[in-house]
Amino acid sequence: MEKSIRSFEDSVDEAFHLPEKDWKLYSPLTLAYIGDAAYEMVVRSIYVKRSNMQTQKLHQKVTACVKAQTQAKMIQLLLPELTEEEAAVYRRGRNSKPHTKAKNASLGEYLEATGFEAVMGYLYLNREFDRMQKLIRRGMEQVCGLKVPNQA
Repeated sequence: MEKSIRSFEDSVDEAFHLPEKDWKLYSPLTLAYIGDAAYEMVVRSIYVKRSNMQTQKLHQKVTACVKAQTQAKMIQLLLPELTEEEAAVYRRGRNSKPHTKAKNASLGEYLEATGFEAVMGYLYLNREFDRMQKLIRRGMEQVCGLKVPNQA
């Protein structure tokens, strides 16, 4: 799967002549912006590929895992596992000054979720898909109750 994603990313870069960037220099809110989309795409893919169900039910399952409160719980669980670089990206995201707020989350939860999304965006843009998926899997198993069979 990682190879397919890399090929997709490479094709986007080539088609639109996008240069390589140092993502550490980007605003944490920009990293969170793309991280939100990348994380939600992974979660949606998991639920769509697991079961063909009504979109209303899919939406409920996905929303439960992508809302700010859930992301805040995930990042608290994952903090001890983050590399120094990932932790620095998280802190920058958490300490940012967003211009919006989640409807159903406290400001603290929203800032922690922004930090989580910044980490996801940073990993996505750096094409560290295995690492991103490992963190998402651990968070979803522990917080969303996702059961993932171990590979033999």
